[in-house]
Amino acid sequence: MSMTDTAAAALGNTRASYGGVAKTFHWLTALLILTLIPLGLVAHEWPYDTADQLAVKARLFSLHKTLGVLAFFVALGRILWALIQPRPHPLHPERRGETLLAEIVHWSLYAAIVVVPLSGWIMHAASEGFAPILWPLGQSLPLVPKSTMVEAYAGATHWVFTKVLIAALILHVAGALKHAMVDRDATLARMLPGRTPAQARAPELGHAPAAIAAAAIYALGFGAAYALVGPEPQARATPELAAAQTGNWTVQEGTLGIQVRQFGNTVEGSFADWTADIAFAEEPTDGRHGDVTVQVAIPSLTLGSVTSQALGADYFAAEEHPTATFQAEILPAETGYVAEGTLALRGATVPVTLPFTLDLDGDTATMSGATTLDRRNFDIGAGQTDPDTLAFGVDVTVDLTAQRATD
Repeated sequence: MSMTDTAAAALGNTRASYGGVAKTFHWLTALLILTLIPLGLVAHEWPYDTADQLAVKARLFSLHKTLGVLAFFVALGRILWALIQPRPHPLHPERRGETLLAEIVHWSLYAAIVVVPLSGWIMHAASEGFAPILWPLGQSLPLVPKSTMVEAYAGATHWVFTKVLIAALILHVAGALKHAMVDRDATLARMLPGRTPAQARAPELGHAPAAIAAAAIYALGFGAAYALVGPEPQARATPELAAAQTGNWTVQEGTLGIQVRQFGNTVEGSFADWTADIAFAEEPTDGRHGDVTVQVAIPSLTLGSVTSQALGADYFAAEEHPTATFQAEILPAETGYVAEGTLALRGATVPVTLPFTLDLDGDTATMSGATTLDRRNFDIGAGQTDPDTLAFGVDVTVDLTAQRATD
């Protein structure tokens, strides 16, 4: 046998032992798993009461996500290599129960090392939030929309199958230790670096029963993930807003959105529940076209993966201040119009100017406007004093279609 053939044989599997490539994939996967699990736990439990704590938490999650993406591709490589390589026979196939359990654990581990990082990646791609992946790719995924429901299902799947992964890993390690310390055979040795002494082997059993059992475990896991989320998200309680009373225009549809920058990443959100009482005339009277009062239910905010944090006491304080009110006069501007007034939010009343454009088509009006607020004026995120962590400016956009009231 030539040196080239010998090297190739050392890299590939045989029916007696694993080759160098399989061993490298195995121990690299083990290293990543044993790093990612504690890293994820630490990141999840890390406090975020101060700017420094939040920055550390974001870095921990970024590292967790980045290594998770690496683990996903390592897992794919390991599985693809296993598909084209012979698998060493079990050393004790006559122990049918033990061999079946080992096969179930084997299939469960292979599935887990793909499902766990992939579900985490999908959760990241579906969310609007902080802690970016540090690779120059992967912030978004094809066919994965920005969706709180997709994020929730992916998050539940990630949580459930992390538990499956941990359980399978414990059984896998326990089995390896049994072979090394009780049976004193070469099962563990043939996955270690170096050559493995040949041992007598018998033909291995079929894979179908173990694969079916592992598939059943995963079916139960996906069912559990679905049950954790439920078919529909539970809406947060929102305050009852005053209906329009004096305006001569009725809003037919519209969106009220906000955009913030956190750790250099744009996070977009919107308020689902708001009303606008609009009085507007094409011809101004005393320099005014009319006035507008907008009420916003703060608990109706969705802001990606940071929604709960944004509604908390340090930010919007939605429980204590559930409603925001913008009252303004509608004035002409060089291009379009401007609503000049005040915004009452989180116990503070601050002057606000909202430039907007207006297209009139008979009794239908289409309006689009935007402004930028300084969160510090409302004591929002007072502990976040570094604009690189959380930008001071919050962009607000409003788009609506209104119908003129007719007598």
